[in-house]
This record gives sequence, structure tokens and C-alpha cells, in this order.
Amino acid sequence: MKSDRSGFYGEGDGAGDIKRRLWLLSVCVVVFFAVIVLRLWYLQVIKGPYYRKLSEDNRIRVVSIRPPRGIIYDRNGIPLADNTPSYTITFTPEDAKGKPEVMQKLSGILGVTPQDLEDYVRSEKFRNPYQPIRVRENASFAEVSEVEALKDSLPGVSVQVELRRYYPYGDFASHLIGYIGKITPAQHKIAKYADLPPDFLIGQYGLEQAFDKYIRGVPGKRAIEVDATGHQKKVLYTVNPIAGNDLVTTIDFRAQQAAEDGLKGKTGALVAIDPRNGDILAMVSKPSFDPNIFTVGLTGKDWQYLTTDPGKPLDNRALQGQFPPGSTFKLAVSLAGLETGKATPDSPVVFCTGGWPFGGRVFHCWDKHGHGRTTLHKAIVQSCDTYFYNLGNILGIDKIAKYANYLGLGMKTGIGLREDSGLIPSTAWKLKYRHCKWYPGETISCAIGQGYVNVTPIQLARMAATITNGGVLYRPRVVSAIKYGNGSITQFPPDILWKLPVKQANLDIIRDGMYGVVNEPGGTAHLASSKKVVIGGKTGTAQVIGLGRGRGAKFRDNAWLVAVAPLYNPKIAVAILMEHAGHGGSACGPLAKQVIKAYLRIDDKSIAEKNGFGNLTGTILHRAAVKFGNFTGSRLKAFRSMTGAAKTRMLLGEDRHGR
Repeated sequence: MKSDRSGFYGEGDGAGDIKRRLWLLSVCVVVFFAVIVLRLWYLQVIKGPYYRKLSEDNRIRVVSIRPPRGIIYDRNGIPLADNTPSYTITFTPEDAKGKPEVMQKLSGILGVTPQDLEDYVRSEKFRNPYQPIRVRENASFAEVSEVEALKDSLPGVSVQVELRRYYPYGDFASHLIGYIGKITPAQHKIAKYADLPPDFLIGQYGLEQAFDKYIRGVPGKRAIEVDATGHQKKVLYTVNPIAGNDLVTTIDFRAQQAAEDGLKGKTGALVAIDPRNGDILAMVSKPSFDPNIFTVGLTGKDWQYLTTDPGKPLDNRALQGQFPPGSTFKLAVSLAGLETGKATPDSPVVFCTGGWPFGGRVFHCWDKHGHGRTTLHKAIVQSCDTYFYNLGNILGIDKIAKYANYLGLGMKTGIGLREDSGLIPSTAWKLKYRHCKWYPGETISCAIGQGYVNVTPIQLARMAATITNGGVLYRPRVVSAIKYGNGSITQFPPDILWKLPVKQANLDIIRDGMYGVVNEPGGTAHLASSKKVVIGGKTGTAQVIGLGRGRGAKFRDNAWLVAVAPLYNPKIAVAILMEHAGHGGSACGPLAKQVIKAYLRIDDKSIAEKNGFGNLTGTILHRAAVKFGNFTGSRLKAFRSMTGAAKTRMLLGEDRHGR
């Protein structure tokens, strides 16, 4: 009997059903994957450009944040360079690609031509893609309002609030403080700037440049998500910038303001220095410029003024102007004469008739009538050229150069800013650079600060300070401290370069001569005299062209004055240059007194407190000089040696018996 195996093992109809199901399953799988493939094809091929644009338009962008620069203060805490909030209009050209009307509208808002705007955008070729370009810094409220009102039709245009460098007093001390500007492609290749963003602002001149690494701060960044029009949707994260460190300068605001006012509308320079430590109290160069114009972008008018004005407003005459010092140089020649023994207070005695014959020609004195019998003291007081022609011839150029160099003339001061060295000639210098020997007649001109002699105003200010402070030559100091964000402070102490290898008695003789220049009859700087403070000085008048070779203001002599006060306890030394102003005493004397009084706060303290002179106050000395007229060096020395009671009787007009 046969068994039915097919039914037992599920063959027949059951097996066919399974095969049908497998076939249906396979079809479903194929259809499923076909749908996925078709969908992917649709998304990537048909809709690819659409989604690519969405991907590009909705992106994360990292925007750099400029840090606040450190504040620059004067010595009393008055801000000379600060930061202020301002609006900045930015433009991302990638967001407006294919939409030329955006550039047209934006240029209209900014008040520039579309071509100028396009040229500016193209000049930013070193930026990263989608990096916003600052097209208008310090934007006005009207400009910002118009951008915000038209925001939907200005893709890629936005407004940011930033801190902008601000100089609250305009051109006040502009050559000293300097200015900032966008980092250039050439600067970006320098290692110390390599990590900075392409549109970062760095110091380009003055203290802003010299101390840039301390005050520029560290830039921050912000990651933002923007929409299809380039406008911000949300901030993803922010790395805050680190503010720069603050500078405390040695500048005295009141002295600086007095100097600025006195030189307004003139061409020249002024430097005031503290003889006790080398602190720069004031520094002015005119014509000047407003550094604020560099922080918001130069206009064509600004650029034309800066580059074509005959006064060269970008030149810092105080440090870079090299001029013949005229008769102020006679102080250095006097020191050379005293130290070498070629001159004493009473010899040589020169009889000035208005000129001095030498080498077949006559070297004229400024006073054509002559000064008569002249000693060193009288020669300094009345600035007798004839005396110094004679003394210079006796000394020779190399001796003059030696002591002029001791006083810091003809060399850079080391102030740490851009400066020129000037020139003190010598026989070796002429042989090396002119390839010929030195002639004695050339010494005659140099002895009165003409010829090859050239100095800068800061060098003359330091010379006057060194003569009156006992012969200590300091490196000029502009910054006294750096204040860091964590509260710590780095102080910069005074820097003594050298002590003059000269006798104090000889410095006293010259200082007494400086007293006479301002306060004695016949002195050439009587307009600098003050009843409230003892001022000493030396005038100078330097030719800018040979006699008879030119007419008009631009051919007039340059006027010089160096002044120190209180003369016998010096706290301020001033050097003033006024180009084409004529005589140093009349042109510069009132300004010197103005700056000195402003710094010493003449009206804020008692006279005796401001005019110290050891045991003898400057006031008493001054009254003695006024009472007894021509107070010569020998009489002054005798007056110093008197007892206090004797000085009192002398000033009160009592005789030796007390009547």
C-alpha cells in the first residue's frame, strides 16, 4: 500500500504559494529601491540647484570682532585717545551676486558713485569669502535708518555696532599720539601681524604705532547663521575680544594746550621736557592733522591736504625737522670754550665793531653797530656773533663737535618714535662724506649755528635741560607706564644716558648767561621775562637763504628760543622753532612764558614754592637782578655767597651799616 508523501511534506499547492509570496516580496523590494533611487535622482538632479542655493544661503559665518584699543592718557589721567560706539555698514558681495541694483542703492545711501563703491569692494581682495566688508564706518543716523528701512531689498548689507578709535581733542598732540589705519597687504606678511584679520586696525604713526602691540588688543569672533539675504538669524557662539592695555604718557595737558594755542596758524614746533627725568611735557608740530580722519576713511579732500599742502602736515618737525639752530648753538660753543680753557668769564675780551674780518672777508654781527667790549657773559646775553666767530676760530670744529655731541646734538635722542639725527660736522665727517678737507672759514659759520650744523627741536630742548640740571643727559620719555587689564602696571623709569664730563662751575657760568638773556638790559629774550618765575634762555635767528637772495615771508629767518624755568631749580625746559618768523626773542618769547606758566600752574601756588633755588628762592634772585640791573656772572656768584640777612638788606636797599 503506497503512502501519500506529497501531502505529508507540503508539496503541491503549498509550495506554489510560497513561491508566489517570494516573488511578490522581490517585486516590492525592487519597487521600493526604485522609488528611493528615483527620489534621490529627483532631489539631486532635478532639485539639485535649488537645494544647493538654499545650502549656500543658509550658512554659518564667522565674523571678526575688533577689540577696543587701550586708552592713551596724559600724566594727570585726561584721555587723549579713547574709544566711542559707532555704527558700521557692512556689505557681503556674495549675498548680492547677480543683483546689480543692490550696489546702486547702497552707493546712493553712502553718497558715493557706484563705480567708487565697486572699486572699493574689489580692493578687498585679501578677505575670506563671505567676509563682510566695512563700507562705511562711523555711519550717520540717517544712513543707518535708510539701510534698515530698505533691508529686504539690500541682501548682503547690514549694520553693526562697534567701538571706534576717537581722539576727543582733534589735532591736539596729533604728531605724538599718531593715528591708526587698516593693516596693509605688505604689513600682513610681517610675522607680528600675520595672525590678525585682513581688515584689522593697527597703529601707523606716533605712539599708536610704537606701542601698538600693547594697546591694540586681541580680536574676537562671532559665529552667526544668516538667511538667504545675508541677514543674521541667530548667534551660535561668541569669543569676546580682549581690550588693549592703557598708556599713561608724560604729556601735561595744560602745557600742551598752551603750546597748541601759541603755534596755531603758524609753521613750527615746540618741545617741553622735564630736566629732572627727561619726561616730555609737551610736543607740538604745526601744521598738524586731525587723526580722526584716519579712523573713518580718508576723503579726497583730506588726502589732498595731507599730501600737497606746502606745510607738510604729516611731518613731525619736533623730531624730524632738521634746522640750523642759529645762536642757540652758542651755548654749546661756550661750554667747549670753558672746558678747554679757551674762554673764561672775563676772557677773551673781544671788541665788536659790527663784524669780524677773516680770510679776506668780513663776517658780520647781527648788530651792525657792534657790541663794543664783550666778554663771554655779555656775548651770551646779547648774542654777539663777533665774539663767537673769534672763539670758534680758536677752538676749531672738532672741539666744538665734541662738546655739542656731549649735549646730545647731532644724534637721535632714543625717544622711541621716528626721528632724524641732525648733523654736527667735523673734519672726519667732511672727509668721509664730502671727500675734501675742512676749511677754517667753515668753522666761523658753524660757531654761530649756521653752515653744516643741523639739529632737531627736541635736541635743543634736551640741551637746555642738560646744561641747567647739572649735566645729566636723559633719554626723552613719552610713556611713563602701561596699565594692564588685570590691574597690574609696568612703570618706565627715567633713563640716564650719561653725565657730562664737565665742571659744574662752567655749567653755572652758562646758566647765569641764560639768566641775563631774559632778564638783563640788552638781553635778547626780554619778552620771556616773568615777575612770577625766574626764566632763563637763549635766542636764535637762523638764515634759511643767503643774504639778498630772496624776498617774501618764505625767505625770512627762522626764529628759535630755548628757555628753562625755574632757572635755578629747573622743572621745565622748552625749545621753540617758528619758521620764517624773524627774531627768536620777539617771536618765541611770549609763547615760552605761556607754556612755562601753564605747566608750573603759576596761579595755583605761591611764588616761593615755584621758584626754588636751594636756600635762595628764585623770587629773591629775580628781584635782586631787577633791582641791580646788569647782574653779571661774577656779581651773581657773590650774591649767592651772601648770608640770608645780607641778601635781605641788599634787597631792601639798606647799606652795609644797616641804614
